[in-house]
Amino acid sequence: MPPKVLKAAVRHQPSVSIVDLHGEINAQAESVLNNAYAEAETYGLEVILLNFHGVNYINSTGIALIVSLLARARKQHRRLLACGLSQHYVEIFQVTRLADFLHIFPDETSALTQDMSESSQSM
Repeated sequence: MPPKVLKAAVRHQPSVSIVDLHGEINAQAESVLNNAYAEAETYGLEVILLNFHGVNYINSTGIALIVSLLARARKQHRRLLACGLSQHYVEIFQVTRLADFLHIFPDETSALTQDMSESSQSM
């Protein structure tokens, strides 16, 4: 079966840019990920949420690409969140310690709810 090319769409909520991902995250996904992240940055919001709900495969190169997005976000003082990962990938993010730096939520609603409560606490 041929790999499913990654597609990304960016949408915005009042305090967060959301990047919806669909397909596989591998070496061929680099430009799609970088372009989507760049589009999310243009709104100048403090939080970017990566929605992995439509992602069915992430290889080691894909993990490295996510790490590079995390480094980019940290350098710009943005918070990068993740939601919609399968249990398998949640475990991989935990084992690789990526979860130490990237807050993981089961779904978009819980990520947005948590973000709203953290934003109101910092005011």
